[in-house]
Amino acid sequence: MARTARPRFPRIRALLAPAVDNWLARGYLAVVAASLGVFLWAVYLSPDPGFAGIWAIMATAPLSMLVNLPLMGLAPDVDSSLSWLTPLFFTAGTVLCGLVNAALLGLLARRLTSRDPHPAA
Repeated sequence: MARTARPRFPRIRALLAPAVDNWLARGYLAVVAASLGVFLWAVYLSPDPGFAGIWAIMATAPLSMLVNLPLMGLAPDVDSSLSWLTPLFFTAGTVLCGLVNAALLGLLARRLTSRDPHPAA
């Protein structure tokens, strides 16, 4: 008998499916990716990054403000030899927040475009 192919991580795939199954969520992920690209360019290649992270935080708000708050508080106390690690933590947190927000947007879009009536109670 032939074995049927099963996904390795069906639970993760089911959780992230709303994040990529409609154009609204895909467009949102593109905005998040562009803002993170600008942030990483400014941090590693620009002489003065300034407020480069604000675009990524605003694109993934309000969840990113809660996730990145500990990072913002710890930034002055970071050892100078590990200062390159802080942007990577910021990027990882922002990516996770963007995925959660995209999944919520995808669920909202699916709910609004479905033809089934949804009772209020």
